[in-house]
Amino acid sequence: MREKIIGKRFDAERSLYHLIGADVEDCIFAGPADGESVLKECRDIQVKNSSFSLRYPFWHVKKFYIQNCNFDEKARAALWYGENGIFENCHVNSIKILRECQDVDFIGCDIKSLEFGWKCSDIRVRDSKIESEYIFLDSKNVHIVGLTMKGKYSFQYMENLVIEDSILDTKDAFWHSKNVTVRNCVVKGEYLGWFSEGLTLIECEIIGTQPLCYCKDLTLINCTMEGCDFSFEYSDVQAKVIGHIDSVKNPRSGKIYADSVGEVIMEDAAMECTGEFFVRDPADL
Repeated sequence: MREKIIGKRFDAERSLYHLIGADVEDCIFAGPADGESVLKECRDIQVKNSSFSLRYPFWHVKKFYIQNCNFDEKARAALWYGENGIFENCHVNSIKILRECQDVDFIGCDIKSLEFGWKCSDIRVRDSKIESEYIFLDSKNVHIVGLTMKGKYSFQYMENLVIEDSILDTKDAFWHSKNVTVRNCVVKGEYLGWFSEGLTLIECEIIGTQPLCYCKDLTLINCTMEGCDFSFEYSDVQAKVIGHIDSVKNPRSGKIYADSVGEVIMEDAAMECTGEFFVRDPADL
């Protein structure tokens, strides 16, 4: 029979250390002792309807389900080195919540965390909101659906990332990333995708200055581009754009199709550039 811990308050260090096969419900992790690592090294646990105001609550935890929980700014670095778990309907307002974890789902969560998801693998995010200055730095095998995101330096050095049906409001994104697919998303920012390799954008709305430069194996399929000047500089690109592009500058190779372009700049290049721009026939839409 599973142990049940209900309606209690904990503030001592390692209060429930190495708890195995247990359910924790309606508990408060806060208090004057200000103890850290309250649920460190736990296995097969369910934590529901609880609040956390202590540092490092879930480190080295395996097989966990955390539902309807609140993490305030004191619950810093909440989940590190975790495996095989789910966060569902949780509210997070603490720094560095997720790092060096694998096989974790975030479902219906509202997260504010300056550094979210660093050096993780096999992470899935669905129907959530995330505000993070650095989201998913140097992570791999990540699948995101239905995310509303606000950030600054997003998805850098990532590998094997899929984002669908999401709104991404960021300063820049996808720098030095590899094998990224973005489908049916709004992608708003500056200097999007620089130095990426294998970036594919499908039916996306791309907004912002100087996007998609220094890219290798870049593909755009039926995207729109708003406020996009000096696009595709020194990129190897195949692009089909619906509507207008403000300007295209020195694409290194490939072909770019759009309904119109403000200016095609093929001058003052630092390397040989053979990319071409074509006005697309509306019959091809």
